[in-house]
Amino acid sequence: MIDDLLVCGVDEAGRGPLAGAVFAAAVILDHHRPIAGLADSKKLSEKKRNILALEIKEKALAWAIASCSAQEIDEINILQASLLAMQRAIEQLGVTPHLVQVDGNKCPNITLRCEAIVKGDSKVQAISAASILAKTARDAALYALDKQYPMYGFAKHKGYPTAMHLLALTEHGVCPEHRMSYAPVRNVVLHSKV
Repeated sequence: MIDDLLVCGVDEAGRGPLAGAVFAAAVILDHHRPIAGLADSKKLSEKKRNILALEIKEKALAWAIASCSAQEIDEINILQASLLAMQRAIEQLGVTPHLVQVDGNKCPNITLRCEAIVKGDSKVQAISAASILAKTARDAALYALDKQYPMYGFAKHKGYPTAMHLLALTEHGVCPEHRMSYAPVRNVVLHSKV
């Protein structure tokens, strides 16, 4: 009867970047509408992720995407913000799953049965699907931020601490979307006050 068990896969994207929100997605796949090519989003090209994201949204029994802002990350830390974004995504689902499987080693604060699976995004299809939705949603948000703050190059590095991003930070200072609790951002703020 495993086919009748509604399993929700959950994953996040954007724990490492210095700017922007952290995103999480929750996906309940439909066993009768399989999706070929699901994998950890980091192992797929951006083009392939975008194609799969559309297919996931079309074929899944339910899916939801949620986020925690840079300000929330600074207030409660990135781990708690990731778990909160996951909780928000799960709570937005239109279908209640029997089991929630989360990528990583911690479960969000939910009342549903939940298990954490290390490297789950490469082991569980529903988690792979969630990782793809979280990553594509976060990328879209960073492209929008790039239009708002073109001097940082968010479209290229998606907020990660690349040499280009760190140089832009020292040249232009921080913007409201930077995570002030992250050391490279904090260092720029401290040095600009000297």
